[in-house]
Amino acid sequence: MSNGTLTRKLGFWSALAIAVGTTIGSGIFVSSGDVAKAAGLPSISILAWIIGGIIAIPQVMVLAELSTAYPQNGSGYVYLNKAGWRPLAFLYGWATFWALDPPSISIMALAIVAYLASFFPFFAGFAGKLLGVAIILIITSIHYRSVKGGGSFQVIITAIKIIPFLIVIVLGLMYMNFDNFAYTPAPGAGSSSLIGGVSATTWAYTGMAAICFMAGEFKNPGKVLPKALISSVMIVLGLYTLLAVCVTGLMPFDKLMGSSAAVSDAVKYIPGLSGIASSFVAVTAIIVILGSLSSCIMFQPRLEYAMAKDGLFFQRFGKVHPKFETPSFSILAQVTFACILVFFSNLTELLGYFTLIQLVINILDFAAVYKCRKREDYNPIYRMPMWRVTTILAIAGAAWLAWGTFTWAPIQGMIAAAIVIATGLPVYYYWEKKYGSKRSGDSQIVA
Repeated sequence: MSNGTLTRKLGFWSALAIAVGTTIGSGIFVSSGDVAKAAGLPSISILAWIIGGIIAIPQVMVLAELSTAYPQNGSGYVYLNKAGWRPLAFLYGWATFWALDPPSISIMALAIVAYLASFFPFFAGFAGKLLGVAIILIITSIHYRSVKGGGSFQVIITAIKIIPFLIVIVLGLMYMNFDNFAYTPAPGAGSSSLIGGVSATTWAYTGMAAICFMAGEFKNPGKVLPKALISSVMIVLGLYTLLAVCVTGLMPFDKLMGSSAAVSDAVKYIPGLSGIASSFVAVTAIIVILGSLSSCIMFQPRLEYAMAKDGLFFQRFGKVHPKFETPSFSILAQVTFACILVFFSNLTELLGYFTLIQLVINILDFAAVYKCRKREDYNPIYRMPMWRVTTILAIAGAAWLAWGTFTWAPIQGMIAAAIVIATGLPVYYYWEKKYGSKRSGDSQIVA
């Protein structure tokens, strides 16, 4: 029976599956074409994928150190709080719950339905929204009833989602046309840009930090978290790079640059798969997005649970199911909100503008290590090499992504940030005054 706190039940494979499963999502199906168009040359395009992965390495190293110093649920909320930036920590969680996490669940459910509708047109309308809700609820039931069972499911679904990519890679290496790598731009065509190519890969590499939200539920976190974080980057980097090589080798580069569904278009050049390319990619996409959806439903509610335990969120979010030992109310509240958003797809697009404030706070997450290292209770089991240089590189990579998001919608992003501050700060000061003397953030987890 639960004693009101979450316990450490998950191991390395669950951590790796959550990190990899969250990172590899639907974006990879279209981003290959975007990267190729931005890069302008085959060699630059492939190099962009490699550098994009390398940029993520310092970031996971910083997170590995912070998460082993404070192996608690909550990720950035915990680190910002420990750094002494408590209002920012709250705003991070406030924006995440209302504008980022539930919308991401609804968007992924609708994406799965969209691919299913290619086989079953009946689900193209309102029936599809009902199916999206059903998918969310089925996955939720797994993670609601058991942390360990949810971790095992995540391992299985992540392993399955990688298989189709391996098929494309193996067949791509067998049937690629090496002449495609010798592409020469036509006179007057746009110039190649390594920076542009790398920028186009950055979103594809986000997601490894998901396991930090559940740091308090992994056994031997000092060993498991760094190993899983660094391994996930290497796995995703290798997979993306090989996929980029194969996609580039399979189809003419000028067609790749103009493709909005690069993987699907590349599969058409593989003998034996050309006739079923669309179906193959649709099934692959369903599995891939299902894995990401499962991961999000699993780790996202842990943030609000941590905040509630610390007196900075609705107290019921800190409830632990007496039998299943999961943050039951936090899970149900989040997926209920997500199910409502399924019926308001335009609203979910609007909420995407709130991403900017999360990215800015992510920069502060990495900067928090400077403050945390001065604390007496800072005793990380893993310490990153050349920590000042590594932290600067992590901040620079996060700033690059934030700037790219800002240029996409600067006014909307600033308005969204203003809304978060205007709505969040009054609530923060109310909860801080009411529950500030009852903080329990340092004792959320039992071994």
